Amino acid sequence: MDRLIYLDNAATTKTAPEVVEAMLPYFTEHYGNPSSVYGFAAENKEAVSKQREIIAGALGAKPNEIYFTAGGTESDNWALKATAEAYESKGRHIITTKIEHHAILHTGEYLEKKGFDVTYLDVDENGLVDPEEVEKAIRPDTILISVMYANNEIGTIEPIREIGAIAKEHGVLFHTDAVQAFGQIPINVDECHIDMLSASGHKLNGPKGIGFLYIRTGIKIRNFIHGGAQERKRRAGTENVPGIVGLGKAVERAVSTMKERAEKEKEVRDYLIEKVLKEIPYTKLNGHPTKRLPNNANFSFRFIEGEAMLLSLDMAGICGSSGSACTSGSLDPSHVLLAIGLPHEIAHGSLRLTLNEEITKEDIDYVVENLSRIIGNLRDMSPLYEDFMKKQAK
Repeated sequence: MDRLIYLDNAATTKTAPEVVEAMLPYFTEHYGNPSSVYGFAAENKEAVSKQREIIAGALGAKPNEIYFTAGGTESDNWALKATAEAYESKGRHIITTKIEHHAILHTGEYLEKKGFDVTYLDVDENGLVDPEEVEKAIRPDTILISVMYANNEIGTIEPIREIGAIAKEHGVLFHTDAVQAFGQIPINVDECHIDMLSASGHKLNGPKGIGFLYIRTGIKIRNFIHGGAQERKRRAGTENVPGIVGLGKAVERAVSTMKERAEKEKEVRDYLIEKVLKEIPYTKLNGHPTKRLPNNANFSFRFIEGEAMLLSLDMAGICGSSGSACTSGSLDPSHVLLAIGLPHEIAHGSLRLTLNEEITKEDIDYVVENLSRIIGNLRDMSPLYEDFMKKQAK
């Protein structure tokens, strides 16, 4: 492969060199267990505490409100399951949306089997949740609202501040899955009345296998993993010190570069969107036109199938992801695209391209040139496209 253009940063990101450099000593030099009492281990305990402070500062939170986990999926599971268990005497109703990550949706399905009632709210054609619909769904037995900060597929940024205010007014706990948003856009947990927040290191140029759950002081959710006294007895297990140090460095890097990085990504993203919509007919942009993550562009191309498109892009050295869940062995279209009203046949032909700050307009020119060629070839083989063009010619 002569050229690689990686446009799947919503799936994972390249670990930044400075993050790797910060982590390395904690594999070979500072390898002590932070729970041990001698000075050699105490250095690692201090390192873990420092990262907690960095992450808390990025959210406007307190260090003792940050709990390290193995990633966003664990954090989401913890927030929902432990809240349900701790507050079930008050009620057994949870509110979320139809476009959440499967870490939320499948946990909701699990809780439904345990006797909880979960309301899955609709979204509009841009993927936005209506705060008024959130408020209407609240019942006397509602114990938790969970709405993602920004959607992982179409990039739409949700009205979190308004939803948080509604939750607070009604005395309902509010959790947000901020895995895609944290490090991309500014987040303040107090301003948004967020009680719990999930995030993951590998989405912001940090290592895989590390994340955190923010839990506001006073929230009495249950412990998630039982065993030792780590994470103030709420999440037992020896701390992943190299991962925690890498996460802290990644957060520090993301916060310090956020404004400049977002401006650059938006410029290139908008160039991509304009070029695709102009040069490839019968194409639709999915997600909100302006209220979207700086690096996200999601398109639907009529008359084609997403998996074939991805494979052809891969042959050209371009990495993206499809609206079809082909990697899971299923060709069902994305639940997010169906939730915003796309019919199955159009949702099948979708492509998510997510940038990083290294992607240039020259890269985009190469991508769109190849994408236009690939879409054209696939449509030439499509009976649906052939029928459509015959009707247009009449």
